[in-house]
Amino acid sequence: MKYKLNIPNFDSADHYLSREHHYFSFSADHAPALTANPGQLIHVQTWDCYKGAITDHSNALNHLEDSEINPATGPIFITGAEPGDTLSVTLHDIKPGLQGVARTYPGNGQLSHLIEKPYAHFFDVVDGLVTMNETVSFPASPMLGVIGLAPESGTIPTMPAGKHGGNLDNNMNKIGSTIHLPVKHTGGLLSMGDMHASMGDGEICGTGIEIAGDVLISTQLIKGLTTDFPVTETDDSWITHGVAVEDLTLAMKLACEEAAGLLVSQWGFTIEDAFIFLSVRGDLGIAQAVHPSSGTVIAKMRVPKISACPTPFNIR
Repeated sequence: MKYKLNIPNFDSADHYLSREHHYFSFSADHAPALTANPGQLIHVQTWDCYKGAITDHSNALNHLEDSEINPATGPIFITGAEPGDTLSVTLHDIKPGLQGVARTYPGNGQLSHLIEKPYAHFFDVVDGLVTMNETVSFPASPMLGVIGLAPESGTIPTMPAGKHGGNLDNNMNKIGSTIHLPVKHTGGLLSMGDMHASMGDGEICGTGIEIAGDVLISTQLIKGLTTDFPVTETDDSWITHGVAVEDLTLAMKLACEEAAGLLVSQWGFTIEDAFIFLSVRGDLGIAQAVHPSSGTVIAKMRVPKISACPTPFNIR
């Protein structure tokens, strides 16, 4: 007998949240657009990072202020979430639209010294295939660049990343992944956006394939247990983050400290053994480093799921 896996789909969503409900910042002062219970399926519609302002070659190079970039749909109030908890957000499905764009400018990105003028390229995204031109195509790998909760204090724009999440730009925040976010306010106040049909590690030109689309999520709560920065969990690993302003070395150190801290506090490693294990089996990488652009840079440490540390949290 063959068994059919019970995979969630958009038709079974308990809630729908339109992209018309969005902010360009994370704040506890934003009124919730939706209230949902842990375990419920939520269909979230997102803008592309330009809020639909870049549509074709006639406006492809238009300048947009940072305050007009990365609208995040939300916030969503999750019943039962309280400060000191972790809100775990599972991305069951991500469906990008049919066309996306990548842009770059002199002075922005790792190879900016090699280009002389702004440039944009549109991509078709059809049936899971990204087409760049007649000779270059590759499978789509949709992910969310922005996901986060209301920060502990103040208002933080959606452009930077931080302990609240925000513009983490980790391409492992993809279909099937769970992002564990530290709760600082009642309800958490979850928002998300900045979908990419594909984005490489580092996002070296400053954009992925920026695209609008739909996301199917559910949430769970881990009560009374949290981290400093968000943690992403995939089917074979868990990934910590480190965020710093224009200091990739510090960001990498923070990502390593987060991973070591979980190995010690949750799984009984000594700090010495955690240090060595991460060196011989972990993978330290870069989520975003659009040097020399100003702003936050993000590092990530991938920890493989083995019996000694099968999840970020020892809650079995």
